[in-house]
Amino acid sequence: MEREHVNTAATPNCPVTEPGVAAPIRAVVLLSGGLDSATVLAMARAEGRVCHAVSFDYGQRHRAELLAAARLAVALGAVEHRVMKIDTGGLGGSALTDNAIAVPVNATDAATGAFAAPLAEGIPVTYVPARNTVFLALALGMAEVVGATELWVGVNAVDYSGYPDCRPAFVEAFERLANLATKAGVESAMPHFRVCAPLVTLSKAGIIQAGSQLGVDYGMTVSCYQASPEGLACGQCDSCRLRREGFAAAAVADPTRYLG
Repeated sequence: MEREHVNTAATPNCPVTEPGVAAPIRAVVLLSGGLDSATVLAMARAEGRVCHAVSFDYGQRHRAELLAAARLAVALGAVEHRVMKIDTGGLGGSALTDNAIAVPVNATDAATGAFAAPLAEGIPVTYVPARNTVFLALALGMAEVVGATELWVGVNAVDYSGYPDCRPAFVEAFERLANLATKAGVESAMPHFRVCAPLVTLSKAGIIQAGSQLGVDYGMTVSCYQASPEGLACGQCDSCRLRREGFAAAAVADPTRYLG
């Protein structure tokens, strides 16, 4: 298949590091333990960033992705990995944080194994209210402390579940906020913080191709919304579906470990 053009710093405000620059650029990278965030960390490292990885224990259904994030941070060369604990479960309203709300599953054809129907339209119940806004705000605070000027995040507006906080407009708005609402931002003569979202216009296949070129071991990642404690994927939630179809479209062998 034809490969998508991939610029590892796809957002125009995240330039490639110039050779000979004395001080390397420090970046805080949001690392969930999933496919997208692992790719972003690899991209940031490939661009010469000194990466401080951060994950969030936010009351999600399983801890397998946090364990995956810890392994990925080491494998992909982050200088540190922090896990911040926050209680988004106190908000409710999401199948990812409230066990009383079922995670939607996608039926498959018994004969072919293909998914029987298109993804449902609209914002699904797996949306966690304001999650990326909260995560980026905490990552921004961390950036001020460690002296980072970039936030790298794996949001994607092509093959995704319809979340409103994965769109380019959200990324652009948060970058403006970052430079208005921080000491480092207001004391700088030019915009101090950049929000880098290199996956935002890529398909899932394009993301997988880009990460594969950078040597990402996707067998280390956990994307499933309801993975087992060992990180085995259900194979039927929206995240598993997008991941499975992405590997197929990219013509890359799927290393995901599935239940059953």
